[in-house]
Amino acid sequence: MSLQSLKPKITNILSSTTIDTEDKMTQVCEVLQNSISYYDWVGFYFANETEKTLHLKAFAGEPTDHTVIPFGKGICGQVAVSNQNFVVEDVKAQDNYIACSIYVKAEIVIPLFKDGKNIGQIDIDSHTIDPFTKEDETFLEWVNKQVAEIL
Repeated sequence: MSLQSLKPKITNILSSTTIDTEDKMTQVCEVLQNSISYYDWVGFYFANETEKTLHLKAFAGEPTDHTVIPFGKGICGQVAVSNQNFVVEDVKAQDNYIACSIYVKAEIVIPLFKDGKNIGQIDIDSHTIDPFTKEDETFLEWVNKQVAEIL
């Protein structure tokens, strides 16, 4: 399924008036994980500025022990500090990587901005080496903009 064809589904989920915000984000994760073959785990982390930590709020895929991540630690923690997209073609080549599963081969993390401030991120793990393209980055930036509107 093409990334662009998912936009109406995501828009419909996020515009629903019958489910709460966290359930909307979980449903977005599920649509992405179920629709894109190389999106094996999808989650939204949100920043706690006081504690300098990220907290998992919604996800689809195998449960993870990494529900709280310190700023600077792992790919997600680095994005919390850098405010930049981070695409990891092969996680084995990263020194500051937190292993969530032995099956994860690649990861993409896109910061989520609200009113110009990095408040969280979408994190996607893949069991395939180097699956993410510029199209994935652009699409996930769009997803985050849509999510930011409901926060």
